[in-house]
Parts: sequence; C-alpha cells; structure tokens
Amino acid sequence: MSGEPIILAVETSCDETSAAVLRGQRELLGHVILSQDVHRIFGGVVPELASRAHLRVVDDVVNGALAEAGLRLDDVDVFGVTAGPGLIGALLVGVSWVKGAAFALDRPVVAVHHMEAHLFATSLEHPEAEPPFVGLLVSGGHTMLIWVPEWGAYELLGETRDDAAGEAFDKVAKILGLGYPGGPVIQKVSAEGDPKAFHFPRGMFHGGQQPGDDDYYTFSFSGLKTSVLTRVRQLEKDGGLEEQIPNLAASFQAAVVDVLVGKTMRAVQEKGCGRVVIGGGVAASRALRAGLTEALGENGELYYPSMRLATDNAAMIARAAAFRYSRGEVAGLDLTARADLPFPGMVRA
Repeated sequence: MSGEPIILAVETSCDETSAAVLRGQRELLGHVILSQDVHRIFGGVVPELASRAHLRVVDDVVNGALAEAGLRLDDVDVFGVTAGPGLIGALLVGVSWVKGAAFALDRPVVAVHHMEAHLFATSLEHPEAEPPFVGLLVSGGHTMLIWVPEWGAYELLGETRDDAAGEAFDKVAKILGLGYPGGPVIQKVSAEGDPKAFHFPRGMFHGGQQPGDDDYYTFSFSGLKTSVLTRVRQLEKDGGLEEQIPNLAASFQAAVVDVLVGKTMRAVQEKGCGRVVIGGGVAASRALRAGLTEALGENGELYYPSMRLATDNAAMIARAAAFRYSRGEVAGLDLTARADLPFPGMVRA
C-alpha cells in the first residue's frame, strides 16, 4: 500500500443499504445510499424485511460506489463495516459481505460503531468540526450528549431513559396520522402551525436541576409522547382534531427542541466549550439547528452534516474506519455483529 489508503465501507444497520469509497480521511470518491420504502406501509422498520432487502441489493450498491469512484474491488486497501449497534439481521448482511470480500482479497477489516460514525460524519464536510466539542447524537434509536476532548475519548454526559428523539418523532407522527418517517413530515406540517398553541411537558428539564443531579443531562420523551396522545384523543372526542394537527406538530417539535437545546447548552457552559457538533437523523431538523444557533450566539460554533450525511450512510462509516485504522485497530475474521455493541472509548460522567 502506498499513499493514503482506499477504504471501502458498508452500512446495513437498519433500513439503508450504503457503500462508500474514501481516500484517506476526507476524500470521498464514491457514495451510494439505497433506502427501503417498504417500511412506510407498516409505519416503522420491519427487521426481517430490512435484512432481506439488504441481501438483494448489497452487491449492486457496492458496485455503484466503486463505479462512481472509478475503481475496482481489488483497488481497495481496507474494508470498513458497521458492526453495531442496529438490527442484528441487517448488521450481519454487511459484516458477512465485508468479511467475505476481505478474505478473498487478503485485506484488513475495520469494525465501526454506528454512533461513533455519526460523530465523524460532519467532519467530512466541515474540517473545523474537530475536538474538543460537545456532541449531540440524535437518531431514531439513540439520544446521547457527549463531551469529546479528542477523537476516541468520549465522556457520556447523558442519554435517554426511554424513547430516543427520532423514535418520539416517528411515534407522534403515527399518532397524528402523518406517516413515516416522522421527522421530515412533522417538520413540514409544523411550518403551518403555532409552536405555542399547546403546552407539552419538557421531560427531565426544569430550572431546579443542578450539575451533578442524576437527571441534569438525562433525556426522556415518553411522557411527551403520552401527552400528545392524550390531547389527540380529547380533540377527537370534541371533533376538532384535523384543524389542530399543524399546531400539535409544531408544539411537539418545540418541546423536543427546547429539551435538546437546553441540555446541550448546559454542557457547553460546564465544559467551557462553545463548539457543538450534532449528528444522526434528527440533526437534519431545521428547528433544532435554529435553536442551537440562537442559543450559542455569535461566539459559538455549530457544525452539522448535510441531509445525506445526517441519515445512515457509509461515508461516515468510512471516515470512522479511517480513524480506527490509523490507530492500528483491525478486526479478525471472527468479527461478528452486535446489536448492543459498546461505544469504543466511552466513559460515563
């Protein structure tokens, strides 16, 4: 191997089949993301259908990324793959494909943690999104507030005790009859509503909390979801639900954003660092970006990925794999997927 390594990464943790080709740390040569629309019928991801869909298309997705890069499979120096967390059957498709290719070509494999990759995603487009920073990871499966003094060293400040932020968006969108996925459709409908029309609870976020309290950085969205459901049922009974859906969506979104922004700013103040990096599907929320931008003010720095890199994708997997490979972290062919894969380098505050 000469020069910067060519990394081929595969992502199959949920309902996107993705492959990316990266040279070095940031030069993205090819990137393909194929989303599975079948889950819209069921209002959420069906694991068995996701696994089968990955199996059908993974070869074509990889070939597409290589073609975009103008390379062949044997030009690849290193393989990266999401090893967890995620849907176990879906993860195994990617892990098995990469292990087979790496064995055939005698190339190293790097196992990547999906949520660490979300932290790296923004740095592909914004070189300034480097530690130290406060990281907010918000997706359909996770809500985590992290202090990142350097890559590979992470301090977990707080996470959700129940629903993740993205999961709450999906569930509330279903309650309101808006479809799946919830984040984009609630954002669209909220534009026509009043965020102050209904007062919904801000779970585990109030002025009496102090640094060191168990819930100071902890998130909870299940009570908010229940509050929306209760209000919807009352409006259905009274016959005024339809006209209030934009107001309900806007008020719900405002409650989520208030909590995410408020807890993030607590970390900014405690750590004395005005640089914030957000990642995960909910990082695409315009309301969240606007709230953090306003809260940080002129002296703060907010970095977030484009829509393409906010949702699950292989480019972020390749970027994380490049970092891990630079540290000599290579997996053996006994690598397997883990739905509960621990976050590498993470310690609890």
